[in-house]
Amino acid sequence: MNVSEFVCRLTVRNRPDKIGHSVMPLQAYCTASFEWQKYNDMEFATWKICALLAALFAALTAILAKIGIEGIDSNLATGIRTVVILVLVWGIVFATVPLSDVKTLTAKNWTFLILSGIATGLSWMFYFYAIQIGAVSRVAPIDKLSIALTIILAFVILGETVSWQVVVGGALIVAGTLFMLWE
Repeated sequence: MNVSEFVCRLTVRNRPDKIGHSVMPLQAYCTASFEWQKYNDMEFATWKICALLAALFAALTAILAKIGIEGIDSNLATGIRTVVILVLVWGIVFATVPLSDVKTLTAKNWTFLILSGIATGLSWMFYFYAIQIGAVSRVAPIDKLSIALTIILAFVILGETVSWQVVVGGALIVAGTLFMLWE
């Protein structure tokens, strides 16, 4: 289970553990799997709900950070934010993941998670500095060029297939960003 599954929990059901005993309610909450939810006769996959929640929290992050960064160094603000994230995420990990799972990480897992962490840290540092000196309403959409870049990198590096809808959507994101840069 990952952080998104913990935060996006939609249903809880009590499941027996490996030796057949019923797990405690908190443990059931933390280990229950997602259920598909029907809304207006449409099935929404859990990943879509979590993606929408991620977008909502990302938007809140930009606004709250702009208010919180006022009058202080952007690197200090990023450091404080990172400590909060560290405590939050590790709290969720300790509540939901057996610590023995750390032993299952391979050198490849460690390497790419560390590289991802470095990329995330650099992204946050540049983003916080940009919103400190610029308007959030202009910085955030430019930052979202990462969507188009991710689509390209997923195709080139991961070999993912890209539909025409994804290509058009990515092109619209790039066009919208360039439009916002133009004054």
